[in-house]
Amino acid sequence: MKKLWSGKTRGGVLGHKIFVFIIKRFRLRVAFFVLHFVAAYFVFFSPTSTRAIYQFFRKVLHYSRIKSFFKIFKNYYLFGQTLIDKVAMMAGIVKQYTFDFDGEEHLRAMVENKTGGMLISAHIGNWEIAGHMLQRLNCKVNVVMYEAEHENLKKYMSSVTGKKYVNVIVMRADMSHIFEISEALKNKELICIHGDRFVPGAKVIPTDFFGRKAFFPSGPFYMASKFDVPYAFVYAMKERSTHYHLYSTPQKKCENGVNTMVAEYAAELEKMVLKYPEQWFNYYDFWTPVEKK
Repeated sequence: MKKLWSGKTRGGVLGHKIFVFIIKRFRLRVAFFVLHFVAAYFVFFSPTSTRAIYQFFRKVLHYSRIKSFFKIFKNYYLFGQTLIDKVAMMAGIVKQYTFDFDGEEHLRAMVENKTGGMLISAHIGNWEIAGHMLQRLNCKVNVVMYEAEHENLKKYMSSVTGKKYVNVIVMRADMSHIFEISEALKNKELICIHGDRFVPGAKVIPTDFFGRKAFFPSGPFYMASKFDVPYAFVYAMKERSTHYHLYSTPQKKCENGVNTMVAEYAAELEKMVLKYPEQWFNYYDFWTPVEKK
């Protein structure tokens, strides 16, 4: 049976505490050095996630066995770097981060035209960094996340980073988060949400992704259609040690149906994954089994 995402993201409280201590007492470079050993540990002692990303590099991107193995290590290492960067930047521990922003004008138009909108991203790159950078738009930003991702880790991160730059809307089983999203959009605010994961039982839309059928959650796309607000696909990708590149597609309205919107999202995500293959952090079997003809 296909193993679905559980609703929780890697990177526990203890791991964050260790790296916060290292960054504060030593330097960012030291934290990155220690991270080599952590990444190596996960390669060998996290078989489920290692198997999933190996299959991605080997079967989807068609890398050689050796190249796929080294890409696994780099994937874990970059994922760890994004966690460290998130803490270092949001807590103000490290201040020399730089970034480029392609498409910022599309997001500014949402703010200046007072329409609000949906910013749909994925578990690629560093979305927390993107949310942090969006404060320059001078608009209230709301980040939607699953309840399982919001417990102890989020409380600890708040204690470390201090001031909150975004408002968190927690997705709950009773669907009460829909009212919070609706209220935010009525106030012409920005909603940031991922569009590449779903929990068991959620409504999904099958879409072509890398030539295979994959399931994407219908919720984020349905909300953009229901509330009739513009949307854009947004990503924050790590390019150098302390440099990020933020991307935003032109804003659109859902005029051709939710299925078309999901297909557009999958196509844009595919481009981004091809450009930064080691930064797609999905540690489970993303595709349905290939059907035999």
